[in-house]
Order: sequence, then C-alpha cells, then structure tokens
Amino acid sequence: MRLPSRTRVGVVGAGPAGLLLAALLRRAGVDCVVLESRERSYVERRQRAGVLEQSTVDALRGCGAAERLDREGLAHDGIELRWNRRAQRIDFPSLTGGRRVWVYAQTEVVKDLIAHDLTAGVPLAFGTPALAVTGADTDRPVVTYRHEGREQSLACDYVVGCDGFHGVVRTAVPASARTTYERRYPYSWLGVLADVPPSCDELIYAHSPRGFALHSLRSPTVSRLYLQVANGTDPADWSDERIWDELDARFAVEGDWRLRRGPLTQKSVLPMRGSVTEPMRHGSVFLAGDAAHIVPPTGAKGLNLAAGDVIELGRAFALRYADGTDRALAAYSDTRLRRIWRAQHFSYSLTTMLHTDPGDPDPGFGVRLQLARLDRIAASRAARAELAENYVGPATR
Repeated sequence: MRLPSRTRVGVVGAGPAGLLLAALLRRAGVDCVVLESRERSYVERRQRAGVLEQSTVDALRGCGAAERLDREGLAHDGIELRWNRRAQRIDFPSLTGGRRVWVYAQTEVVKDLIAHDLTAGVPLAFGTPALAVTGADTDRPVVTYRHEGREQSLACDYVVGCDGFHGVVRTAVPASARTTYERRYPYSWLGVLADVPPSCDELIYAHSPRGFALHSLRSPTVSRLYLQVANGTDPADWSDERIWDELDARFAVEGDWRLRRGPLTQKSVLPMRGSVTEPMRHGSVFLAGDAAHIVPPTGAKGLNLAAGDVIELGRAFALRYADGTDRALAAYSDTRLRRIWRAQHFSYSLTTMLHTDPGDPDPGFGVRLQLARLDRIAASRAARAELAENYVGPATR
C-alpha cells in the first residue's frame, strides 16, 4: 500500500476510537490516514469491554458501521445487583427515559469498523508503527512512521493520538504541558471466557465478603465472568474448578438461580486503575481514548468514553473544514474532561461499593458502609435512577 505524504488529520492507533474517528471523518469529507503498529489479525483479536452506550451505538449507526451490531448485538434494559443473598434489578428504560445499553464484543466492533473504513477508502495501514510526532506546537505536525521496511513521514494539519497511555502521541506532548492524575486500586480482576450459555439475561454485579464478582456475556453461547483477586495474581494458580466454586459462592442468592458451568477458554488478570491526563490538546495534537484517560472496568465506561472523544472530535473537525471555525476544536479538552471526570467518579463509586478493600484498617466498618449504599439503592427510586443514568451514559446530542 502506498500512503499519502500529507493529510488533514493523522490518526495514530486503529483501536475502536481511531477507527470510529476515521469513519466519522470520511463521512464528513475530511481526509485522514490511520497508522497502526500491530497487524490486522492482532487488532481484531484483542479482548476488551463489550457494553455499548446508546450514544456509541448511534454513532456506529450514523456512519454506517452497525449492520451486524443491529443483527447480532444484545440489547439490555438493566443490570442486577446482588449482596447478602439479595437481588435488585436496575431497570434502565423506566429510570432514564427509555435509554438502554448493548452487549456486543469490542472485537466485533473493531472488525466492523475495519471493514467499513477499508470499503470507504480510508488509508488504513497495519503493521506500521508511528515512531515520533514532531511539530506539535506548530500548524504542521509531522508523524514519522515505519512502513514496509522504510521510514517515512506524514505531514498533517492535526494529529490525533488513539494509541494508548504508552503511545508516541501522548509522549509527544511535553511533560511540562500535561498533568496526569492517577488512582491505583488494591485489587485486580481475574477474567475468564467460558463456552457455556450465560446464566443470566442481564449483567450481574455481586458484592460478597469474599470479594466482587461480575457475570457478563459475549453471545448467547459464551459467558464472560470476573472475580476480584489480589494484585499480582497468576491466572495459572486458579484451576477451572476453583474459579467456578468461587463464582458460585459470590453469586449466591435466595431462590432457584443456578450458575451454569462449562469449559474455560481464556484466563487473564486485569489490574484496576484510573487516570486522566489534562489537557487533552497541545497545539495541533489531540489525545483520545486511553491516551488521555483510563477508568476501572466496573462501570463499562472505557470504550464509551473513547467513542465520546472521537464523536466530539469528528464534529469539531467537520466544522473546522466546513466553515473554518475552530471553536469546537478549542473547546474539545474542556468539553470532554467534564464528562470524563463524571465517568471517573461513577466508576470509582461503583468499584468501591462492590469490592472488598484488603487494606481497610477496619473492614467491618467499611463493609457496613457498602451495605448501607446498596440498601439505599434498593429502597430509593432516586438512587436507582442516578445509578442507571450514569450507567447508560448521556443521551445522544
């Protein structure tokens, strides 16, 4: 593939954020080039979150990349909280004016967007690592990259970093020009994929004296489950039987509900942390997705925040090239940071309400505070509405 030497928007990273931005830009008639260090096969296999907010789904539909999602995605109208052998369903539509979420694996979102972007003619280069970004302070930033064994340059009007926390675009912003706020949690998640139909119609979030557990799903035949474990846990130390027994204990509830067991096909440990880098713009360089923020996965916000970033950027670039106005681009960082910090607070609140803190000097006191919050949600429609509003995300603008 021969890549152009110049483009309006250079996008580094072909995860869901970079691919969605490319789709939005192409729809608006704005030229872009997408550079991705990994090969296509690797990108399409990366396992990540699978819960999509309404605004994310609407954006995928709007750019023409949601045909398979609409056919195969699972619309969810709620979640279930469990604690003390009790269960409380949070009904999204009745509490949020009709909004819901969709369960559709990130791997499938990425496959759909890659197919869409290639069909639309977006220059999309896999196995093409960006090496450096220069000129961030100028109106002509340049991305240096390696493609087909040769070092080449891409001159841009703007560069958008969708290449993660350790990507070259974030590091192109001088350390003196950015501040990163970070919170590391004293526990991790052991995540497993199981070839067994889900034991629930909607996600289950369980508080237990033994630690947190989550029952999710990838499809009608594949379950995705998580257990709170200690930081530094080796998945090899957890046998299949031990995992199923622990899930059984943490999901325990009154009634005849039973956890279906099946062969585990994947095990991995996910550390829990939150971070936000401010500002999300430096000169002609913009940060989006994990390059700017990371949230713990408890509230299913990571992919959706990244989508929100590029939806805002897509709109701002469209205005910039339609009528020359920079107002939306100038407001990008402030606009997104307000939403990002709200999502950080929600993820922090949900995480600390449901997980056992191994460092709590008075765990009995801490647990009773958690139970009081859960009891409040069960007793108060207003409390359930607040949780639901945060979970489903903002309405599409």
